[in-house]
Amino acid sequence: MSERSETMERTEGAPARTAATAFEQAKAEGRAALVGYLPAGFPSYEGAITAAKTMVEAGCDVIEIGLPYTDPLMDGPTIQDAVHQALTGGIRVADVFRTVEAVAATGARTLVMTYWNPVDHYGVDAFARDLASAGGSGLITPDLTPEEAEPWLAASDACDLDRVFLVALSSTDERLAKITSLCRGFVYAASLMGVTGARTAVDTGAAHLVERTRKAMTQGSPLPVGLGLGVSNGEQAAEVAGFADGVIVGSAFIRRLLDAPSPEAGIDAVRRLTAELAEGVRR
Repeated sequence: MSERSETMERTEGAPARTAATAFEQAKAEGRAALVGYLPAGFPSYEGAITAAKTMVEAGCDVIEIGLPYTDPLMDGPTIQDAVHQALTGGIRVADVFRTVEAVAATGARTLVMTYWNPVDHYGVDAFARDLASAGGSGLITPDLTPEEAEPWLAASDACDLDRVFLVALSSTDERLAKITSLCRGFVYAASLMGVTGARTAVDTGAAHLVERTRKAMTQGSPLPVGLGLGVSNGEQAAEVAGFADGVIVGSAFIRRLLDAPSPEAGIDAVRRLTAELAEGVRR
């Protein structure tokens, strides 16, 4: 039996690992889901795994593992600093899969967030196969357009993986309908134009973007909509949880690790922030 066949056999016999199940469980509890992001290899290979597991223990429902990339054009300075540290430390794609495997073993839905070039370079079918084998739920692809997504659509179907595309404030209604029709797992709504990073306030157009995205899903069961790019504290998490299905936080976690005087202090800061955000999505 081929490696791909073995992977598919395990996948078909396993419980559904789609991120949508985490959103459904959160909804059943009367709250939004909490989604946390960290790049693999930051602050170290083991440190990233420990931090992500801590986030799960403290209240994250879904974890996004970033694949460090040499040209992160859409990322703000905080994520760029973390990615640079990961790359300097020698992180490789194989380490990303091992990180996913370790985090997914906690039971949390675990996705990889990546620019498309590393996937294309690795081989789309091989990437999907290895991600599924690691227990990953799917991919978040911020720079992959529907017009260029056919190889990933086929590979994600073959391996039963989520595919999460981004919608933005600038997306037309027609574009929203096209993007959401290709998504599986959830839809990632980017509430702020420009690069990523924590903000002092939630963008005023965020709720409208979520509303428009939901209206665009006219066929079949609507997917949950997670809102990201800017949430940094429990108060903002509570605000976003009032209109979105999921609250996505990345830069705030990274900032806690960057500012910590020691690895142990960084993990403690991540734990405290996660608990604050988890309490926020439950208000």
